[in-house]
Amino acid sequence: MDEQTRYEAVSSRDARFDGEFFFAVETTGIYCRPSCPAVTPKRKNVRFYPTAAAAQGNGFRACRRCRPDAVPGSADWNVRADVVGRAMRMIGDGVVDREGVPGLAHRLGYSSRQVQRQLNAELGAGPVALARAQRAHTARVLLQTTGLPVTEIAFASGFASVRQFNDTIRQIYARTPSALRAEAGTGLGAAVRQARTTGIPLRLAHRGPYAAREVFDLLAGETVTRIEEVSGDPGTRTYRRTLRLPYGTGIVAVDERSAGSWLDARIHLTDLRDLTTAVQRLRRLFDLDADPYAVDERLGTDPRLAASVAARPGLRSPGAADPEEFAVRTLVGGAGAERLVEMYGKLLDVPCGGLTHVFPEPGVLAGAVDDPALRALATALADGDVRLDAGADRDEAEQTLLRLPGIGPAAAALIRMRALGDPDVDPDGRSAAERWRPWRSYAVRHLSL
Repeated sequence: MDEQTRYEAVSSRDARFDGEFFFAVETTGIYCRPSCPAVTPKRKNVRFYPTAAAAQGNGFRACRRCRPDAVPGSADWNVRADVVGRAMRMIGDGVVDREGVPGLAHRLGYSSRQVQRQLNAELGAGPVALARAQRAHTARVLLQTTGLPVTEIAFASGFASVRQFNDTIRQIYARTPSALRAEAGTGLGAAVRQARTTGIPLRLAHRGPYAAREVFDLLAGETVTRIEEVSGDPGTRTYRRTLRLPYGTGIVAVDERSAGSWLDARIHLTDLRDLTTAVQRLRRLFDLDADPYAVDERLGTDPRLAASVAARPGLRSPGAADPEEFAVRTLVGGAGAERLVEMYGKLLDVPCGGLTHVFPEPGVLAGAVDDPALRALATALADGDVRLDAGADRDEAEQTLLRLPGIGPAAAALIRMRALGDPDVDPDGRSAAERWRPWRSYAVRHLSL
């Protein structure tokens, strides 16, 4: 998009581009999402940025009306397999917060300087600034949805000090943390500030239409007892599952009913530092950063898919909440996965209804199972020979999987599509699939219904 096209999107308040770019107004010092309901500024006063971090880095603060920090992520990061795309997926998963820029660079196979240069050149912000913007959003969510002490929120959000936390909040939101918490109309109120007992309430934003029923149908058909469950009737169902996270464990719940442009969710964590990672896992599982307009426009021109696209606007290609778990489940099947949970799964400290376990880690399976294929996969995952994290090289991961016993092309492609969130995979190798690029994974979903 050129700048004139972006300005036209801003003038028409086009929500299709929320998260794809941001605009800032020089006369007010504020940056917004394209669909901001405020009066459209004059073109000469508008500047465009590819990320919120870039706008913040140029001295602009977040708009109070449209909350530009709460938009869906750009669909580009799921499509792209280059260094920038992989880096953005890993930053979203909290790698910079946990391992710093050197850890991010090591995972990408580049030097810190090279990663810094490439991100700055394309996105107008380096990995530290991008992670900082994400930490600020996490802090705002905790401030406005929980009654946790400000000091605890600072460290749970990933900040290194309370001073750094205070300075960042003031710079991005032009308010103190206390004022941000007390701001009328933006928080959820004292009645729901019970994060330790009822979970952290969240709104998981998505762009465009969202075919929730089909997503929940798929998840309901795949549930593994003790770690997953779907309750309620179609249209009002709730999906719940346990998560193994970097600092602890979690239980998440997502409601099927889409409230406009988001799904309602609740997250219970044993360690609040896992909030950012848990949110990103849910976003990948529910494919919330997709661009349904681009997908439907492309696939709707195919006679074989046109009727399904028209009947199911916004159909998603769900990912996986735990990529390593999904790879194991693909190999052993649903019944096999349930046996593994029963035999080797980690028992939750506080079970919640039918959720009692966390899926066993690859290292546990590698040293316990007798099946040669499962042992080989678990060992490769535990040793890092197969990487399925958010920034993994998809081609390399698929080729490594194919060298393992028991994993054929269809299984490796399915793992690539779901565990690695690749939007352009056809596990069955259909001859017509080339004209569905780069959205073959979505075509597969249409054909499966």
